[in-house]
Amino acid sequence: MRWLPAFLSVSLLGAASLAAKVSPEERFREFHAKSLASAPIKLADSSYAKLTNAPRDYTVAVLLTALDTRYGCQLCREFQPEWDLLSKSWIKGDKSGESRLIFGTLDFSDGRDTFMGLGLQTAPVLMFFPPTVGRHAAASPDPIRYDFTNGPQTAEQVHAWLSRYMPDRPHPPVKRPINWMKWITTFVITSGTLTASYVAWPYVLPVVQNRNVWAAISLLSILLFTSGHMFNQIRKVPYVAGDGRGGVSYFAAGFQNQYGMETQVVAAMYGVLSFATISLALTVPRIADPKAQGVAVLAWGGIMFLMYSFLLSVFRVKNGGYPFSLPPFM
Repeated sequence: MRWLPAFLSVSLLGAASLAAKVSPEERFREFHAKSLASAPIKLADSSYAKLTNAPRDYTVAVLLTALDTRYGCQLCREFQPEWDLLSKSWIKGDKSGESRLIFGTLDFSDGRDTFMGLGLQTAPVLMFFPPTVGRHAAASPDPIRYDFTNGPQTAEQVHAWLSRYMPDRPHPPVKRPINWMKWITTFVITSGTLTASYVAWPYVLPVVQNRNVWAAISLLSILLFTSGHMFNQIRKVPYVAGDGRGGVSYFAAGFQNQYGMETQVVAAMYGVLSFATISLALTVPRIADPKAQGVAVLAWGGIMFLMYSFLLSVFRVKNGGYPFSLPPFM
């Protein structure tokens, strides 16, 4: 098998020597005509060598890819539709060939010799071949490779990259086809939402206008934000933490730290205390039976006492020097 690399080199040189007999202008016209019929041009080893052979008075952008599923190139399959869209949009916007750019695709199945000659071990590889002669000739004839390290690229990103190396030529924009399914889906969802809103509005309006609903929403919002919810979102605090003795700590010591569970417990305490206060101020005075009213006062008063006792115990965890407490949470 030692003769294989030499045979490949001789084959590519032979194809290049045959291409050299054809003028760059004739080659451009030939491949541009193929582009008008089908872009990007599907290449093989021989056509790749003919297209990219120097001298060139035109530009070539070739995607070397491996689309067959047996090669397992997910990136190749994801980028191919974007490459097809870019090439078709460019050729459609430049049918006269004023930009003098040819798009080609060389699949590994059709260009094994080229892949081996270039020493490629991965795909996809996008090669940009600048002109070597003419008024657009580049200082260096070496091809430029596009970077795929950030994953699949869009047609617009590659278009910007190509335009950067072709500053004095036309750059036909990328034109994506209309996504009719997206429009139809949006129309159906919008119509369904409006219809459901119209039908449900007589039932929703009383709820929206209910003062008790807005009072509950306001109370929940106040409890949520006064208990430290925004602090948790900004600092990304843990939900609970270990206490160093194999147990779980629900409250963090100090005023600069807290846990997610701590926020929920404090909000629940504030809620119970608020509900008890509102009940004692508004509900209990409306009870007609004196005995039931007395029981309600004792019950809500006891709940407030227990919650305040628990709240003071939590406060002592946050501030170890706080001297006050209430039973039973001493």
